[in-house]
Amino acid sequence: MTQTAAVRLTQYAHGGGCACKIPPGELEQMVAGLVGAEPPRGPGELLVGLDDGDDAAVVRIAAGTAVVATADFFTPVVDDAYDWGRIAAANALSDVYAMGGVPVVAVNLLGWPRDVLPMELAAEVLRGGLDVAREAGCHVAGGHSVDDPEPKYGMAVTGVADPARLMRNDAGVPGVPLTLTKPLGVGVLNSRHKATGEVFAQAIAAMTTLNRAAAEAALAAGVVCATDVTGFGLLGHLHKLARASGVTARIDPAAVPYLEGAREALRDGHVSGGTRRNLEWVRPHTDAGTVPEQELLLLADAQTSGGLLIAGEVPGYPVIGELVPARDGVTVTF
Repeated sequence: MTQTAAVRLTQYAHGGGCACKIPPGELEQMVAGLVGAEPPRGPGELLVGLDDGDDAAVVRIAAGTAVVATADFFTPVVDDAYDWGRIAAANALSDVYAMGGVPVVAVNLLGWPRDVLPMELAAEVLRGGLDVAREAGCHVAGGHSVDDPEPKYGMAVTGVADPARLMRNDAGVPGVPLTLTKPLGVGVLNSRHKATGEVFAQAIAAMTTLNRAAAEAALAAGVVCATDVTGFGLLGHLHKLARASGVTARIDPAAVPYLEGAREALRDGHVSGGTRRNLEWVRPHTDAGTVPEQELLLLADAQTSGGLLIAGEVPGYPVIGELVPARDGVTVTF
């Protein structure tokens, strides 16, 4: 075994993947003073900004063209450097797909403890990101790196979209089904991986799968409302979508798909602090009925490079619930 192969990258991170995000409640308080403020003047028309915490910013620059811009990076979610790079790139590209856009160019964002971890590992991370961007047909043109006590990697991605065919998180209406395009459970499996070193090929496969095909299918079905499921878990992203759209989301827990091994990882206690914070954030806005606490934890599981949550029925993907008229103070119900 080589020196680099023996390194467990997850042991150099306080959290893993999108579970290392700033908790959603704290984040919303932090940016509250910026929402609704007069934005800086620039070319084009800002169509999607800070107001509803959507997946990316969108600026119309011509009658049929909008620019979609996003950035996403995180600490290692798996030990393998190449796989981490692939996952981080797929996750960053997902924000553009979630808006109905096509990624055009990405730049790398890398933090690396250069006196602690071999630079050969950093090169593997970048190679993984490049390979996924190549699969997406997206240019990669440089980026920025810093000497950082903790390894971090991701991308800033710019894409294009038709401003008349955007998918936004504030466009949901009652009576529309909810579709989920990837199974849940990568959070608990990644937590188990960090604790034990076990490798879960099914989780890596899910996290490295681009959301391109799902986005194309959603647009073909006429979908106008979607988001992706990442660090705030299914419940957190449902809450944000329902709140922004002025509706309530009703979920059928039995219809939600999970990766093999997810329930066992939950049973054995591999639950991140990010997942627990997600549940506490949405609990005041959730009518859980008789749904057990353990099931709620899975539904709040902090995902990394998760699937699209789509307000609409998309062939080939499971329907997990529907949007219903708003209930006072309740954004998610069962």
